[in-house]
Amino acid sequence: MKAAITTSSFGKYDPAPLDRLIDAGVQYVLNPHGRKVTEEEIIELAQGVDGIIAGTEPLNSRVLNHLPGLKAVSRCGVGMENVDMKAAENLGIKVFNTPDGPTLAVAEVTVALILGLLRKITWMSRQMKDGIWQKQMGSLLSCKKIGIIGFGRIGRKVAELLHPFGVELVYCDLEPKSCSIRCSRKKFEEILGWADIISLHLSPSVNCKPVIGEKELSEMKKGSWLVNISRGGVVDEEALYHCLEKGHIAGAALDVFDQEPYCGPLRHLPNVILTPHIGSYAKEARIEMEMQAVENLLRGLRIKRSKGLEERQD
Repeated sequence: MKAAITTSSFGKYDPAPLDRLIDAGVQYVLNPHGRKVTEEEIIELAQGVDGIIAGTEPLNSRVLNHLPGLKAVSRCGVGMENVDMKAAENLGIKVFNTPDGPTLAVAEVTVALILGLLRKITWMSRQMKDGIWQKQMGSLLSCKKIGIIGFGRIGRKVAELLHPFGVELVYCDLEPKSCSIRCSRKKFEEILGWADIISLHLSPSVNCKPVIGEKELSEMKKGSWLVNISRGGVVDEEALYHCLEKGHIAGAALDVFDQEPYCGPLRHLPNVILTPHIGSYAKEARIEMEMQAVENLLRGLRIKRSKGLEERQD
């Protein structure tokens, strides 16, 4: 059995997931590029494999049809929009993801970004490194109104972590969701003008248009903050730049971008925090996600442990 691992840093922090593949009798090839691979690179890397442990690279119909013999795709992460699920089904390819692995890591960094924005931490750090000693007045998180757009596992965990700060929480989701703390449901349009902070935790829209565009940004409360740690393309980055430049909203933090690596004009604004898609990059969470991805792949390839040995099921 053979697998291709197309994520950029699999096994970097703990060899246990790779050891598990070896113990199961699965040979593997790693992504040699150290970045998100292209369609052509996937096709070349994954020729002749039985399974793929995938990141966010495009596994569309064209790619899948160029990989005869592929039996399983195990996504190391939550989002599945990069996988053509219909094509996979038609080709008999089983698809898995790791929905629980990154939850706490993404939720914690969301809170960190919110605090960093409100207290202007990165702004002053940059000034200090440039030799400027200038105190910037920030804002308290306490008593802020926070709208969480998308209330799945991560959105709910963000609400739980923010609750002790004494904030008022509401959420928007397609369906009512239960949560361990008080968090009422509002319509998206109502949240825009109500919230001091909007935190995005949703998948791209069906038509791939931004959920937060020029119109939505103009309807946000003046002086509010925006955090996007969900998916690139959810926010219109050009519209956000102009909105920030005009001073309508106080600041923004983005971990995901329409095109990655990001090299756009938001880099030049002092009231913006940018991180390179590191929401799940807490070592403990990353290792757990990788182990789950390996186990999912082995299940998809019908490999199990029996009498201390790894055997292919009949």
